[in-house]
Amino acid sequence: MSGRAVPGVVCALFGFWGAATLMNVHAAGYPTKPIRMLVGFPVGGGADVAARALAPRMSESLGQQIIVDNRPGAGSSIASEIAAKAPPDGHTLVSIGSSHAVNAAFYPKLPYKPAADFSSIVLVSTAPVTITVNPAVPVKTLKDLIALAKARPGQLNYGSAGVNGINHLAAELLQNTAGFKITLVPYKGVAQAVPAIMAGEVQLMFASLPGSIDQIRTGRIRAIAVTSAKRSASAPDIPTVAESGVPGYEASSWFAFLAPAGTPRSVVTQLNAVALKTLQTKEVRDLLLRQGMDPAGSTPAEADEYLRSEIAKWTRVVKEAGIKTEGN
Repeated sequence: MSGRAVPGVVCALFGFWGAATLMNVHAAGYPTKPIRMLVGFPVGGGADVAARALAPRMSESLGQQIIVDNRPGAGSSIASEIAAKAPPDGHTLVSIGSSHAVNAAFYPKLPYKPAADFSSIVLVSTAPVTITVNPAVPVKTLKDLIALAKARPGQLNYGSAGVNGINHLAAELLQNTAGFKITLVPYKGVAQAVPAIMAGEVQLMFASLPGSIDQIRTGRIRAIAVTSAKRSASAPDIPTVAESGVPGYEASSWFAFLAPAGTPRSVVTQLNAVALKTLQTKEVRDLLLRQGMDPAGSTPAEADEYLRSEIAKWTRVVKEAGIKTEGN
């Protein structure tokens, strides 16, 4: 991975190195019991999909079951705190999303350190935030939308799955970058925001592609751009924000597996090799793509670099947008 680029496909890292790693670590006796994979969201969310897509095949390779344990709440920080304080032996992992980095930007007094208290295993997948409009809104492109928003500053309302999340921040970043103003109408989740835009309660919506892809495919809402650096393999006809006239813009959702800091390097390396092998399977790749998620893949070092860069990015966006954070 170079710079902030995210791997679009799983590279051939497994090979001989991965096989040798597995043999060496298995000889050391890991794992010795079932592995708990914590998820900070309810069943069906992106981090949950990532965990459940990979867990069965990873279990087969590891010789122990990976049990997905959903602990939703506090923007996923409950699960992250449990994982951060678990014994660093490789038997407790956490499947995180981009909220992990966003939480670091909003809540500097978290009971754990979002980067330092974890050992990154692998970047599993990415999923862009999608900018959609009600079909009655007279815009077909992002340029049209920006022109309309500039002509009617603050009068267009956009729905988002809550406040202080990736969808909210993606909208703030776009407004700051392109120089226009729209008004946030927060909902409890994407399940509430999608019906709102279909009913015309809001004119547009920033939502993760996995949460809106079915309505886009059926034409009930119109997608005009995705926020990722590249077009999504799940919806290749939707242009990116950058190619729609806002160069340099990028704000993706993403999902990764972490272990507690101090987990032996040999264990992290084995888990990474098993995850990469699993991501190479057609079954898992197809499952992720159906859910609007693009399979990724990375080394542990690349995943850690990406996590830290995302924390730095969203901390800057929050500051520049003047959004109040914990303690302000």
